[in-house]
Amino acid sequence: MFKKKIICRVLNKAKARLDGIRAVDANLDLGTGLSAKGYQQKISYLQQKISAYNQTLSSVDELRSQIDAAEKDLADFSEQILLGVAARYGKNSYEYEKAGGVRKSERKRPRKPTTVTA
Repeated sequence: MFKKKIICRVLNKAKARLDGIRAVDANLDLGTGLSAKGYQQKISYLQQKISAYNQTLSSVDELRSQIDAAEKDLADFSEQILLGVAARYGKNSYEYEKAGGVRKSERKRPRKPTTVTA
């Protein structure tokens, strides 16, 4: 029902690789934009996006739980109000039918299947 939060293997691998690069040279710059600093910026950018995504999922999950609770509350209230109409007007009344109930005289009774013996 609820979506899973993102755990990124690529991010974990990049962090480990950055630690290795920093062990070689903390200020490594290979030119053409390939540097330890640039690598760290890309890692940080992805971390921020994943964090924002996971926080949004948490908010959505919370809202879904609130919707489920409100749905149950409304279903209970609907049942109570229909029972209130039945108590006041009766289960065979037109008022009960107007409120959404099925009049007692109009209910279909299940029939037992007849078996034929040969």
